[in-house]
Amino acid sequence: MYFTDAGIEELDDRRGDEQVTMAWLAERLRDFVDLNPEFETAVDRLASWLARIDTDGDADANADTAEPAEPADEE
Repeated sequence: MYFTDAGIEELDDRRGDEQVTMAWLAERLRDFVDLNPEFETAVDRLASWLARIDTDGDADANADTAEPAEPADEE
């Protein structure tokens, strides 16, 4: 475990058995950014990454996607 994983471990230990909706998580992320605007970019990237994870559970497929794909030029 990396030192930076300490918060993740605490979250898992304290609330790992709970189920939440994505709407609830989105609201908590908004609250966090309101209180900590310096983390806006990181939270936005995390939210985008979570939104794009394949429904098959393959998080690695989109792990390096920080920005939305550019739309294809229509001719």
